[in-house]
Amino acid sequence: MFRPVRPRTTSEEARDQIVEAIRSGDLQVGDRLPSERVLAAQIEISRPTLREAIRGLVEAGLIEVKPGPGGGMFVRSDVIPQAILTPESLRLGEVASVLEARRLLEPRVAQLASLYATEDDFETMQRTIELQRETQDDWQRFSQLGEQFHLGLARATRNWAVVELMRILLRMLAMARQTVADDKPDTAWAIDIHERTLAAVKSGDPAEIEIVMEEHVGFLERVWEERSGRTRLRRIPDFLVAPDERAGPVRQG
Repeated sequence: MFRPVRPRTTSEEARDQIVEAIRSGDLQVGDRLPSERVLAAQIEISRPTLREAIRGLVEAGLIEVKPGPGGGMFVRSDVIPQAILTPESLRLGEVASVLEARRLLEPRVAQLASLYATEDDFETMQRTIELQRETQDDWQRFSQLGEQFHLGLARATRNWAVVELMRILLRMLAMARQTVADDKPDTAWAIDIHERTLAAVKSGDPAEIEIVMEEHVGFLERVWEERSGRTRLRRIPDFLVAPDERAGPVRQG
């Protein structure tokens, strides 16, 4: 029912908001942040508190402050150092709930995106995949790009509530991966499944999207079973299984 309280300062809260904007791709390398006065007003903190937050981001190599005319605060890097992330974890028994929530949400997000996505959305997601292909040796960067791909799908739905739900789910999935996976996944497979997910969304075929998303969400579920030694806590209902999977044996979830 209760969880440990982790005291956080106002500057840490401000820092984490900026970090999340960079991590999700809302802020990209070279982007200029609002002025100190404007940003402090937006977050509703004092300017000295904001300076403290920015100082930490500068030390982490994420933000660069340029003085003089034309200067300001700019995003220097979009690779988030592990040390700057607020430590979060899941209990082992909570992972299955996150995976079940993912199975409910992500396939529907992809199907909704197929109705409203534009060519710009497709180009953005394809560019993210290409960046993943270039950064396979940098797992942290590769993982962040994977999150951006899924946020790109959510943004393509043109539904702000879906985007916020996806942000929450991605944070939980990151914690779930830390809990059950102690090695790096097959980056080639991850790129391939993103390519096939994007192709299915472009096709606009709900059944095709369902099939590829079954493989997509099923991967971490299998890792969970193998690493935890537990079967999935509840049976996967037929309406959450891709059509070509329904004739197979009943799987316990």
